[in-house]
Amino acid sequence: MSTKHEIVFYPVGNGDSVQIILDQGRRVLFDFCHRDKGEDEETPEIDLKKRLRDELKAAGRDYFDVVAFTHADNDHIQGSTAYFELEYAACYQGGDRIKIRELWVPAAMLLEEAERDQLSDEFVVLRQEARHRLLEGKGILVFSQPEALMEWLRPKLEERGEAATARDHLFIDAGNLVPGFTLDRDGAEFFCHSPFIEHCDGDGDIIRNRAALIFNVRFDADGQRYDFLEVGDAEHGDLEDIVEATRYHGNDDRLDWDLFNIPHHCSYKALSSEKGDRETVPTPLVDELLRQGKPDSYLVSSSKPITDIEESYEQIQPPHIQARKAYERILREIGGRKFLVTMEEPNGYHPEPLTFAIERRGISWLSKATLGAAAIITSRPPRAG
Repeated sequence: MSTKHEIVFYPVGNGDSVQIILDQGRRVLFDFCHRDKGEDEETPEIDLKKRLRDELKAAGRDYFDVVAFTHADNDHIQGSTAYFELEYAACYQGGDRIKIRELWVPAAMLLEEAERDQLSDEFVVLRQEARHRLLEGKGILVFSQPEALMEWLRPKLEERGEAATARDHLFIDAGNLVPGFTLDRDGAEFFCHSPFIEHCDGDGDIIRNRAALIFNVRFDADGQRYDFLEVGDAEHGDLEDIVEATRYHGNDDRLDWDLFNIPHHCSYKALSSEKGDRETVPTPLVDELLRQGKPDSYLVSSSKPITDIEESYEQIQPPHIQARKAYERILREIGGRKFLVTMEEPNGYHPEPLTFAIERRGISWLSKATLGAAAIITSRPPRAG
């Protein structure tokens, strides 16, 4: 039987929730943004809790193999602490909560500081869960190993009678493959682009974006290779750092992409410090990254609809029409397939998840109009290897 992986982008407004479903059944969820208004059938945002629970039930599961929070901003974690079973406190267990077999978080999430009036905030609850799993030494991977985090961890390990290095195997640095997934066994591997250790020096909301998880996810489908760039809310400077570091270490192929999750809900800041009047001009290195897209590739903006009307050019918050125009222009120039927006398909009133199938013949966007039909929008397969 031929291999088929899937990547699903959920329409949650300006927010991120992306699921990878591997051919042999393992599921990896990147971020979770449930809008309460999504439970109202009259609003366009999806009821993410119900949709994911129904999908898991249909698969005979009450868990994800991996849940990765790219960073702790609300539009990437909203509703998560009411949905997932958390191991550190009984009040977050039982009922129909969904289990997390392995949690992936950036080191910055464990270092976040909170004022007294923030102790019930979701980022604090997730911080406590991540700290608990790290101390227990199971069910977690932490990306980057800054000294500030080790200064917190070492004394606690000493209290437990364990060596200062006892948790080193749970830390993954940028430039490495994530253990637990292989192309041969799973048909997928995860290469960590970010965060760098220096991204965890400092505090405040800026850290969350700079220290967000960014991966090259490589798939094998019966000998054909495809690449997905899963990007958190990076800005152009962060992407430039990734391009430079990746090339310096000879990993240029990890910048290739067939599918690209556009950073920060199509904000111009992922391209440049200047929005531009009609179109954002990407910095040279960001432009080079975008041009590593393969023929028939796709760009996806996890965002509200991006309308080309005059008022849009003055919009302060993302998504930005100027950024969309830049992405669309470059996509045309490299022979890409389509620019898609999660809240636009099949329409802005009742958007449905964007589902991509990854098979030997290519990456296919299973559009609403083509689901079940013979003709689907498919990329050409590259050579094997």
